[in-house]
Amino acid sequence: MNSMEFRDKVVEAIRLAVTRVTPETELALKDAVDFEDDRGPKVQLNAILENICIGKDEGAPICQDTGTITFFVEVGAEFPRISGIKDVLTEAVQRASVEIPLRPNAVHPMTHDNTGDNTGRYTPPIHWDVVPGKGLTVHVMPKGGGSENMSKLVMMTPGKGLKGVKEIVIDQVAAMEGKPCPPTVIGVGIGGGADMALELAKKALLRPVGERHPEVEVANMEMELLEKINRLGVGPMGIGGKTTVLDVKIEYAHRHPASFPVAVVPQCWANRQAKVIVSDDGKVEVFA
Repeated sequence: MNSMEFRDKVVEAIRLAVTRVTPETELALKDAVDFEDDRGPKVQLNAILENICIGKDEGAPICQDTGTITFFVEVGAEFPRISGIKDVLTEAVQRASVEIPLRPNAVHPMTHDNTGDNTGRYTPPIHWDVVPGKGLTVHVMPKGGGSENMSKLVMMTPGKGLKGVKEIVIDQVAAMEGKPCPPTVIGVGIGGGADMALELAKKALLRPVGERHPEVEVANMEMELLEKINRLGVGPMGIGGKTTVLDVKIEYAHRHPASFPVAVVPQCWANRQAKVIVSDDGKVEVFA
């Protein structure tokens, strides 16, 4: 793999991620227009779809908040250049900030100084997962501040069980109202520790809208929550309607018997993602 080619492909993936939503998300938004009965929700959804078309036609970011460029990296245990990945991803974000451009969203929490290029201490955030093989997959997820602000972690009493998990998710979506720019996709992380639950919730958002978890029990819970949340009537942009969420995604980890973390992480209607795949033979491709 040529590092310059890899960097350029990551820049391209970032550009695609911030200028369009995933195909499955766009289709779900179009279906939601037909599903809604009232004019208000339809107007909001049609405005969203028009915005998506402009983004694709003009190559412009579909939201003024281009988010925190977040990476989920699946690196093969035999990948030959693991040591250089972090530096290349950071450089790609710096270049993308100028070339696309991206809104500068990296602010020092003490001094409030903005780095101007979306990088800084532990930024961009990179979530690592070592997998078998020689390949590499980099998922690019721009995470907007409005939806991120609505994230929630609850260290639930274990005795409340799955009923308690469902109540936490539904209550949080109801409390969010229109703040995360619905219709959203909701990521739910269950189990592990506090930090792991939040990471699992965000990682769950990588699965395409409409794709169910491979385990039947988890898939059924996703569908149950999707149906119950959309009965809340929050609707597009919080003005009321049938479509509050486009999907619910759940991921879990085994937990300590005395601890039951539950994390809820929403992604706004601008469900933006892309990925770069480096195959075993070194070929680098971008998918969006």
